[in-house]
Amino acid sequence: MNLEKMFEMQAELDRRIIREKGLEGQDLLPNTYVALITELGEFANEGRWFKHWSDNQKPCTERLIDCSPCNGTGDVNYERVAEDAEGYGGHEFIKCEDCDGEGTEGFKNPLLEEYADCIHFFLSIAIKKGWQEKLHVSEESLFSFTEENFDGGLSGLYLEMQWSLLNSRMFKGEEKKKEHFHVAWGLFLVIGVVGFGFTLDQIEKAYMDKNAVNHKRQQEGY
Repeated sequence: MNLEKMFEMQAELDRRIIREKGLEGQDLLPNTYVALITELGEFANEGRWFKHWSDNQKPCTERLIDCSPCNGTGDVNYERVAEDAEGYGGHEFIKCEDCDGEGTEGFKNPLLEEYADCIHFFLSIAIKKGWQEKLHVSEESLFSFTEENFDGGLSGLYLEMQWSLLNSRMFKGEEKKKEHFHVAWGLFLVIGVVGFGFTLDQIEKAYMDKNAVNHKRQQEGY
C-alpha cells in the first residue's frame, strides 16, 4: 500500500475543500474526528458481524449500482414521469443504451467503500497532526494477528480501536496521543485484512477510487 501517494492525494483533497468552502484558519480537527467515528460506525453497519439479534450477520459486500444516465430507471426520458403525475401523461419511454434498460451498471462493495471512507479521515488526522509515520505498519505484524488475540473477537478489536482513537484525541501528552493513534490505525488495518480478508492492494484501490469520487463531489457542489 503506497501510503506516501495516499498522503499526497488526501492533502490535495483537503486543501481543495478548505479553499473552496472558505475554511482557511479554522480548526477542523474535531470535525475530522467526528467524521471518522461516524464512518467507522457506517463501516460496522455494513459489516453486520455484531448484529446477534439478526438472522443476517453476513457482511454486505455486493450491491447493485444504479445506472447514472437513466437514474436507475432504464429510461433516459425518466424525468417526464413527474409530468405524467401532474396530469400531462403519456411520456415517451426511451430505453437507456448504457444499461440496456436494466437500470443498473454493475455492482459495488459497500463494506469496502465504507472502509475507504474511514481511510480518508485517518489520513487527514495524520496530516493535520504531523503523525504520518505512525501509519506505517509492517505487513508481517498485520498477517500474524488473529481475532483470537483479542477478548471479544472482532467486536473486541473494534472497541479497542475506537478506544485508542478517542485517546489519540483526549489523552494528555502528545507522545501518548501519537501512540494511541498508531494503535488505532493498526487495529483498523487488522479488522480489514484479517477480519474481512481485504488485500492491501484492494484497500489502496478503494481509497483512490473514492478519492476521485470526492473530488467529483466537490466539483458538483456536494
